[in-house]
Amino acid sequence: MRDNEVLKEEILSAYHFRHATKEFNPNKKIPEGDFRLILETGRLSPSSFGFEPWRFVVVQNEELRDKIKNTSWGAFGKLPEASHFVLILARTKKDTRYDSEYLQDHFKNKLGMPEEFMSNYLKRIEEFQKSDFNLLDGDRPLFDWACKQSYIALGNMMTAAAQIGIDSCPIEGFDIEKMNNLLNDEGLLEEGSFGLSVMVAFGYRVKEPRAKTRRPFDDVVKWID
Repeated sequence: MRDNEVLKEEILSAYHFRHATKEFNPNKKIPEGDFRLILETGRLSPSSFGFEPWRFVVVQNEELRDKIKNTSWGAFGKLPEASHFVLILARTKKDTRYDSEYLQDHFKNKLGMPEEFMSNYLKRIEEFQKSDFNLLDGDRPLFDWACKQSYIALGNMMTAAAQIGIDSCPIEGFDIEKMNNLLNDEGLLEEGSFGLSVMVAFGYRVKEPRAKTRRPFDDVVKWID
């Protein structure tokens, strides 16, 4: 068994290593096995009520990469050199509303939830969406809620990458309407089931970044005993 103190030091080292890489080495590619590991940490990430309201679209096609680069100002300088580029999509209200076909199939056929338990579980989700978080007023609240879930997967993927020496950069620099129109034209949004949440580039840095700076521990952590 690995020494616990060594493991903790390795974890913190990965967090110090990770930074939003602005320039990737175009001549260095991530091994297939390493990238599948990164994707698997996203797939295994937790989500509220176990919805798994995401899809990870790995864009290696040069033509589509060029279209995204010219539509997203945040991706313009990173996408051409990145080893791998991922669109993280979030499910829309069509699939995340308590009575959607997606949830019926997801809980019954993918998670193997018993019928009686599933019925009660969906009633609890209905109450959560209608009353607890007020998510059913318009199309945007449930989609934004699904996007929040997708950021859990994003964080896990970037951390896993850092732990094996791979750089990353999350990207929100885009006009959401233009990007969704592009992805819809490419047939990636599955007739309204998905919308773009965030993008992330992976690869290897060209140069070392400046030392990581953050607010002091006691400024961001408060204990209530």
